[in-house]
Amino acid sequence: MCGIFGCVLKEGNAAPFIRSSLKRLEYRGYDSVGIATISDGKIWLKKDQGKIDDVNKIMNLDDLPGRIGIGHTRWATHGAPLKVNAHPHNDCAGEIVVIHNGIIENYLELRSELQGLDHSFVSRTDTEVIPHLIEQVLKQNPELPFVNAVQESVKRLEGSYALAVISTKEPDKIFCARNESPLVLGVSDMGVFCASDIPAFLPLTNKAVMVNNGEFVVLSAEGYEIKRLQDLSPIARSRRLLSGRLKWLSRKVIRIL
Repeated sequence: MCGIFGCVLKEGNAAPFIRSSLKRLEYRGYDSVGIATISDGKIWLKKDQGKIDDVNKIMNLDDLPGRIGIGHTRWATHGAPLKVNAHPHNDCAGEIVVIHNGIIENYLELRSELQGLDHSFVSRTDTEVIPHLIEQVLKQNPELPFVNAVQESVKRLEGSYALAVISTKEPDKIFCARNESPLVLGVSDMGVFCASDIPAFLPLTNKAVMVNNGEFVVLSAEGYEIKRLQDLSPIARSRRLLSGRLKWLSRKVIRIL
């Protein structure tokens, strides 16, 4: 079990919001933490083993530039709780970055295939195959839109996942997908969010959108689009206001944590 969070803000830097939101998800994992943002056409990334507050004291996670970013707090499954295994993970070129909660059951098969195609891996995690899969799809189909490359790659994954992807190839968007791991969206006047659980963005908005299994999401400053993973056909789903009871319970969880 891990915690993921991502946001696309209309203005301002995303990193401080990502760090504080991950803090509210630390009950889902505290072996390591990492944040990646996009600014000026470049990926900016910081991560390390340890609890969020301890890592932040050392490397100041808040000073990453950019209004779009993703973050992860990890409970180790594949790979020891070391910096090299901390999320986010990237492709060979450092242009595609992924965070993931869940277990990719066929990752050894995918890893072996990708290594045979000259991809280099640095971690022992199952997650690292995802950015390399996307990179390989684009190598084989250079004209393919990035959204389709992510879709094709995710369709090859077996197991459970809630994942978020950012890339310099689509620097204004976050791409998400869900299967058997929790994923929820938050919507506010300041931007849109994706997270493992509602408490992550509760101080920022009380408007939530649930994501179901087999669904694909594109977040941008304009809002969110939910699609079927199988064919990217659109799904209409409106946001809902969190009830007073749910907000009270979520705040209680935050205070306990």
